[in-house]
Amino acid sequence: MSDPLPASAQGVLPDHALCAMIAAGEITASQPIPDGQVQPASLDLRLGYTAYRVRASFLTGNGNTVAKRLTEFTMHTMDLTHGAVLEKGCVYVIPLMEGLALPGDITAVCNAKSSTGRVDCLTRVIADGGVEFDHIPAGYTGPLYAEICPRSFSVKIEPGLRLNQIRFRRGHGVLSDDALRIRHANTPLVDQTPLINNGLGFSVDLSPKGTTLVGYRAKPHTGVINLSEIGTHKTADFWEQLHTDQGRIILDPGAFYILVSREAVTIPPDCAAEMAPYLAMVGEFRVHYAGFFDPGFGHGVPARGVLEVRCHEAPFVLEHGQTVGRLVYETMAAAPTHLYGSDIASNYQGQGLKLSKHFKP
Repeated sequence: MSDPLPASAQGVLPDHALCAMIAAGEITASQPIPDGQVQPASLDLRLGYTAYRVRASFLTGNGNTVAKRLTEFTMHTMDLTHGAVLEKGCVYVIPLMEGLALPGDITAVCNAKSSTGRVDCLTRVIADGGVEFDHIPAGYTGPLYAEICPRSFSVKIEPGLRLNQIRFRRGHGVLSDDALRIRHANTPLVDQTPLINNGLGFSVDLSPKGTTLVGYRAKPHTGVINLSEIGTHKTADFWEQLHTDQGRIILDPGAFYILVSREAVTIPPDCAAEMAPYLAMVGEFRVHYAGFFDPGFGHGVPARGVLEVRCHEAPFVLEHGQTVGRLVYETMAAAPTHLYGSDIASNYQGQGLKLSKHFKP
């Protein structure tokens, strides 16, 4: 067994355990994996060299391979060697440079990276034999693919771009509500009175101090966002500002918004967290495509959660302080070598309301 952690260590695997999995061939790659690709509690996944434009999103299904399903659904292929544009509203499947040969006691879950979600680029990982997106069963051996559907903006991509991330677990380390209450009493997890119910609830800030700016709404007709370029795009070309002094906004069906949580959130060094919908049965809007929070996020530096919000069928009134999501905390199987933040020059430590790193400050 390559993992240097004892078999009794349950929870999310840290960076040094991921490095051991790479060395043992349990995480495979067609190109060498650089150090910066390993995060405190996850591994970034890189796009390969070919994109398949498909008729529709699909799941592989038991006994099938993604390669076989691509022969059924592919409309045309695109060489990404010199970059290519993925048009909004279209669905693409791209083989990833990384693959897996997982041990029998380790599962994996994938999610979009923060910068990917903030440009409303829906991306999910699919695997051979998969019956659900983003979940990889224990013992899986095979390739990984990214399904990408840009929603608000067309995007330019190239090989090696990191839009997804993968987190590995042994056993179950989810903290109970009682454990969260104890932790908050000892070291606060939020700077407000905590709402703890199947995780740590968080709410939306629509009455910020000293400003009426509460968020951004994606413009319907824009140019292309080059996802390889950092800090070069003009905000006004892609977003309109949302202002209110009434503590509420009305979400338009089909529109995409960037908002911010009222609470400043902390992820302790021995924990990881994932954002999940709070009331999925409401059905009027979805919050957050990118849900991983690494150990050290907000630790010692107040940081809000940025909310990626899409409204569905009907206009919906969103009010200040309304609970819109929850953080599910998990224990780390061991402490990571590096924490989110200054250790690894993280983009969103100490953030407030903030667009993706692709836009000029």
